[in-house]
Amino acid sequence: MTNPLLDNPTLPPFSAIQAEHVEPAIDSLIQQCRENLSAVVAQAQTQGVCWENLITPLEEQDDRLSKAWSPVGHLNAVMNSDALRDAYTSSIAKLTAYGTEVGQNKPLCEAYQALADSEQFAQLSEPQRTSVEHALRDFRLAGVDLPEAEKQTYSDLKQRLSELNTRFSNNVLDATQGWYKRLESAEELAGLPDNALALARQAADEKSESGYVITLDIPSYLAVMMHADNRQLREEIYTAYGTRASDQGPTAGQWDNAPLIDEILSVRHQLAQLLGFDNYAERSLATKMAESCDQVEAFLLELAEKSKPAAQVDYDELKAFAKSRDGVEDFQAWDQAYYSEKLKQQKYAISQEELRPYFPAETVVEGMFELVARLFGIRIRQQTADVWHQDARFYEIEQNGEVIARFYLDMYARANKRGGAWMDECRVRRQGPEGLQLPVAYLTCNFTPAVGDKPALLTHDEVVTLFHEFGHGLHHMLTKISTAAVSGINGVAWDAVELPSQFLENWCWEKSVIPMISGHFESGEPLPETLLNNLLAAKNFQSAMQMLRQIEFSLFDFRLHRNYNPGSPRPVQVVLDEIRKEIAVAIPPAFNRFQNSFSHIFAGGYAAGYYSYKWAEVLSSDAFARFEEEGIFNVETGRSFLKEILEMGGSKDAMELFKNFRGREPNTEALLRHSGIV
Repeated sequence: MTNPLLDNPTLPPFSAIQAEHVEPAIDSLIQQCRENLSAVVAQAQTQGVCWENLITPLEEQDDRLSKAWSPVGHLNAVMNSDALRDAYTSSIAKLTAYGTEVGQNKPLCEAYQALADSEQFAQLSEPQRTSVEHALRDFRLAGVDLPEAEKQTYSDLKQRLSELNTRFSNNVLDATQGWYKRLESAEELAGLPDNALALARQAADEKSESGYVITLDIPSYLAVMMHADNRQLREEIYTAYGTRASDQGPTAGQWDNAPLIDEILSVRHQLAQLLGFDNYAERSLATKMAESCDQVEAFLLELAEKSKPAAQVDYDELKAFAKSRDGVEDFQAWDQAYYSEKLKQQKYAISQEELRPYFPAETVVEGMFELVARLFGIRIRQQTADVWHQDARFYEIEQNGEVIARFYLDMYARANKRGGAWMDECRVRRQGPEGLQLPVAYLTCNFTPAVGDKPALLTHDEVVTLFHEFGHGLHHMLTKISTAAVSGINGVAWDAVELPSQFLENWCWEKSVIPMISGHFESGEPLPETLLNNLLAAKNFQSAMQMLRQIEFSLFDFRLHRNYNPGSPRPVQVVLDEIRKEIAVAIPPAFNRFQNSFSHIFAGGYAAGYYSYKWAEVLSSDAFARFEEEGIFNVETGRSFLKEILEMGGSKDAMELFKNFRGREPNTEALLRHSGIV
């Protein structure tokens, strides 16, 4: 039987991939990689090293393995099933073990060092030299210099951490899918817009239920929290969502992530200490722009200090509004989104639902493509390809008449699809023996799908999310670097990786851009001037509260890892409560277990790095400020951002690239101004 994961095609053959293909393919490829690695190291030891006999064959084998694994990881996230989950879990364990084995391969590290010390090194391109320097750093961070017994301990810990991350993610998905509420009549959902009611009706049909069904998928959850007049219903849905994968709420104990969190923190701390770091936060910063733990905390606390007074004013106004409008004396967490939406309507005569008809998904996507065409001189066209679901689309990017990249776009929420929005790598740009391999990206969101005979209509918030992920995609796809380790997003400092994504969001708020990405789904009429002005006026509505919320998450993540004490670990809830007391203006109820579904830090790459969102937002706001100064469609400025940031990947230090574009170091002024805080 042929295995489609071993064919190494240009694009993944999604329709042919079955769960039973996964383990045999990964087993076979890992074995081939081990044999090839041994041969490469032996040759380096006997014949000396050069780029061609060391890096080229290793990059080739890594690419083959990556091309087999990429569609598996993607399918596990967007078309999850029991069989695929089992195959994924088993294979990720093997891949983790293999990755640690390579990272701790002393002869291989010595071969890299020999290349770095050789006369040829100076003749290599800057991206090639950077990739070697990064590799030497990563060998150290993988424990290459540890004694054998400690190497084994490190390997065992890495293996365990991988298992825990996967289980955490699975628990969040299962807890999200494992609860829903059926309602008999539309009256019980009074206040919900027609679109949300139709979605609830559709969800009931999908679950073979009568009436209406509310799920914990974001489009359904947010519709209730923002619009349901029934306060008791909001409380019930808030409780179910805020206690997912925990010891509280309607599914208490069923998928509880609390024990996993405790063990994840312990394992990370042990890993960091094995490598000579005091804590995991220090280990995290070894590959980031930020220079010290103190610098990160000072940065976050400075932002908090500047934001908190404005946030307190916003929150007091919200509570006063709820009291004057409906006599709410005991303002609660499940009232916040509802009254925020009502207050925004009163102050700015605008609501996300009112905007939805003007942002048909197709129009938004086409307008976004037109915008980046003007900024960066590219052209995007839809093409046919083998995809995993009928919602997924496939596109090619052309520059000067040549195809330079490709991507998949999967925008809508559905069952068995992980929540959130993300960009991931399908293929990396690299120069291989058979020529240039073009980059391919996956762009995934969880927007409200088409309902009934209406097309998919986006809120403006969803438009901003789409632009964010597309910014990540452009960073991966517009790279001109052909050395895999520093091509696209690879090798980019994690606290700079959000720069292009947050940068692109700015155009969603530009008066001259909104007509490009909007038009009524029935008439094509542009967003009326009044609505447009109201949308822009409401841009910074409660922005200080949102800023504080992100700082709260960032500080929680950072202190959790920085201050971890293995002798007597402080309860995670206590750490979070203390930070809320220090930072927050709105304190969630005691039963809230936000941390139990905080996948970014417990199942993703943001451990002791969630601050990166704010760090990079300083960079992105300051970068956009140059467009404000020179013209937001200024072709030269657009090409400068393309050349200095997007094309360069991880080939140079992130601060150097930023200074090349901006002409100076970044400052926080633009971020605070764009947020309406200064």
